[in-house]
Formats: sequence, C-alpha cells, structure tokens
Amino acid sequence: MKEVMAIVRMNMMNKTKNALLKAGISSLNANECLGRGKGLVNLPVLNGAEKRYEEMMNELGNAGRLVPKRILRVVVPNKLVKTVVDAIISVNKTGRSGDGKIFVLPIAEAWQVRTSLSGEEILDQ
Repeated sequence: MKEVMAIVRMNMMNKTKNALLKAGISSLNANECLGRGKGLVNLPVLNGAEKRYEEMMNELGNAGRLVPKRILRVVVPNKLVKTVVDAIISVNKTGRSGDGKIFVLPIAEAWQVRTSLSGEEILDQ
C-alpha cells in the first residue's frame, strides 16, 4: 500500500476530486495548508530593492508570504499509484510555478475501525 500525498492549488480541488472519481478512486482526505515553493521570487521587486528603492524594499519584506493550498491524501494499493498520480497531474498541470507537488509514501499497515478488517481489502480497488 502507498499513500499519495498531493499539494494542489485551492481552486483545483473540485477538478482533482472529479479526476480521481473518473479514475475509480472515491476515498480521500484533504486539509487546508499554507506553503510556498522556491519559485516565489519577483525579479522586478528584487532588482528595485538592490537599487535601494524604498517601495521595493518594503515589498520584498512581503515576498515570503505563505500561499493557501490543499493537501490531498489517498491511500491505494501499489498497482493504483500511477493511476492516482496521473489523474492528479492531468488536471493540475498548467506549466506555471505553483502547480503543486506529489509525494508517494509507504504504508505499513491499515485497519478499518468499523469492521476490524485490515490490509488492502479496506481500500478502493
């Protein structure tokens, strides 16, 4: 089993859920989060700050702000990892900075509380 953890734009959440549903994945968890990537440098602001323009220096102080995002978590059998990753990429890829990240993590064990079942049988198949 694997956990696919994706960080996506807030406004892409419904498209992502629908893409996963079309791929046969109905179970997921999502949380709001804040973050930023390395591509958050505004070159005109940076150049102005280097020239000691006060307005640009003030703006540079705000450049490190965190951006609202969603963390989406899906636990699937190993055979469905590529399906999940492809579905997420298909609707989130714009080619611009901030499209998101996907991480795949191993899951050692899993139980369904209601039935006490364990293993892959509790997951979407």
